[in-house]
Amino acid sequence: MGKQRLVEVTELPADSDIAAALGIPLGEPVVVRRRVMLVDDRPVELTDSYYAASLARGTGLAELRKIRGGAVTLLAELGYRVEQAVEDVSARNPTDEEREQLDLRGEPVLQLIRRSLCAGTPFEVSVMRMTAAGRRLRYQLSV
Repeated sequence: MGKQRLVEVTELPADSDIAAALGIPLGEPVVVRRRVMLVDDRPVELTDSYYAASLARGTGLAELRKIRGGAVTLLAELGYRVEQAVEDVSARNPTDEEREQLDLRGEPVLQLIRRSLCAGTPFEVSVMRMTAAGRRLRYQLSV
């Protein structure tokens, strides 16, 4: 059975990758929600979701608590519905921290970076690092 554990919610300056992905200036404050995804109580994915602080401040996104209906529901209530998602997937060796948190023993991680956009404007960037074993990514596109 899958579940998630909310580890941290904090505000920090956007690094170059996150700033570029959100279309904000380098160093502008962002709120990050860090979660560990579990299957049968075993960590299989680390997910960090970033939001411009100007969007997240004063909302459940900036609080260390679960959000009823999830962030997607809260964002929709704020007028941010995903109209387009752009994903980049890569495989790489895990960092020492990822190796420890995911209890890896030499296998690579898959990294998926998803940019969610509404009216052409990015409002959420999620960075997911997951165990490669047992993962399958499936995409369906309508053209």
